[in-house]
Amino acid sequence: MRKFLIILDDTPEMLNAMRYAAIRASKTGGGVEMLAIVDPEEFQHFLGVADVMRAEAREKIEAHFQIFKDRMEKREGVTPTLAVREGDRVDVIIQHVKSDPEIGVLVLGAGVDKAGPGPVVSALTGRRMAELGVPITIVPGSMTKEQIAATT
Repeated sequence: MRKFLIILDDTPEMLNAMRYAAIRASKTGGGVEMLAIVDPEEFQHFLGVADVMRAEAREKIEAHFQIFKDRMEKREGVTPTLAVREGDRVDVIIQHVKSDPEIGVLVLGAGVDKAGPGPVVSALTGRRMAELGVPITIVPGSMTKEQIAATT
């Protein structure tokens, strides 16, 4: 089964990537995988409590995932899977895609602020794109739900 990979984070544009991936997966018989990436630097300053902090981060990710999982199942009939990794965001994405031959498309949401589309979009559409090995679909953060539905 071909999977659409999205990055689970707290950005507003992630919602557009999720909508797009869920609708495409529903229409094509594919799946959706949500990849959550934990920055290991968050734990380096508190070595004594690093395991507790990792567990708390994992709980937060799983709660966040459950909300979006329920939404995808209800609206599109798609049950996503969750992968949680630790490391540099771009490196982790590339490694994760290479490790799973079922991932067919990386779907990213692009930010709408003046700083640009976001660091992951910038990195993966620049020098590091060749390392990825799958197509990237970039969904503008400014698209409405209706526009996303019309383009899928």
